Amino acid sequence: MPLPQDISPVNSELMDSLARTATMDWIEVKPGSAWLKVLWIGAESGRWAVLLHWKKGHVAAAHKHLSPAHTYILSGRLRLRDEVLSAGDYIYEANGMIHDAATAEEDTEMLFICDGAILYFDEEAFTGYLGWEQIKRLADAQPARAAE
Repeated sequence: MPLPQDISPVNSELMDSLARTATMDWIEVKPGSAWLKVLWIGAESGRWAVLLHWKKGHVAAAHKHLSPAHTYILSGRLRLRDEVLSAGDYIYEANGMIHDAATAEEDTEMLFICDGAILYFDEEAFTGYLGWEQIKRLADAQPARAAE
């Protein structure tokens, strides 16, 4: 049966993005306690997706979500406010959400998809900013992995 209208892509450069995480190296973002693998960066939208690996005891500083984010716990346990998230748990963090520190209660891996940026702060000042551009710089700074 023919379709009632043409649904072919107008942009012939559209393509899927594939991240073969088993062959990717972890990027160390906090020496000895936090690493990530960049899965996807959408520069046109500001969205980005990463796998995070936090060692037990790693603390992510207080921060505000300047856009919504999705977190799915693959393994381990993460304390976030008054909740402990475990493998299989999912949390949606709304735009404007403010968090105290988040702590890995054991070695934890999670899928994190952010629709924009995160602003870190302490009681006196802003202490950091993380968005797609910073994630891209981290990925670009990694040496190319030799073909296996």
